Amino acid sequence: MEKNTISEQQAVSNTDELRLLMENNMALTNAMQVIGGKWKLLLLNSIRLDCPARFGELRRKMQDITHATLTAQLRELEQDGIIERKVYAEVPPRVEYKLTPLGITLVPVITALCDWGEAYKNRMV
Repeated sequence: MEKNTISEQQAVSNTDELRLLMENNMALTNAMQVIGGKWKLLLLNSIRLDCPARFGELRRKMQDITHATLTAQLRELEQDGIIERKVYAEVPPRVEYKLTPLGITLVPVITALCDWGEAYKNRMV
């Protein structure tokens, strides 16, 4: 009896579909690597609204975030070129964060997400 090759063809088809899916989602995957996670969009929105934003202000606004997580998220955003960190030589030290030109390009995206969230909340009420 001959072996049915339909499943083998499906495996190839599934591989092709997976490759196509990955190609179609590459841009979104890239974006999510930079702004994804629980805190990054919230941090970016806070910095957008109160620019420049000081570390202590961000910490007070997001009381559920730990000091270590806040520091790590800000460092990642800085390394990705989304925010800029400025340290002042004062006692006590003062650190401010602001959006870079690349970060400013996210403002329409953040605004659209805020608008969508508000509309969704109103729809649910």
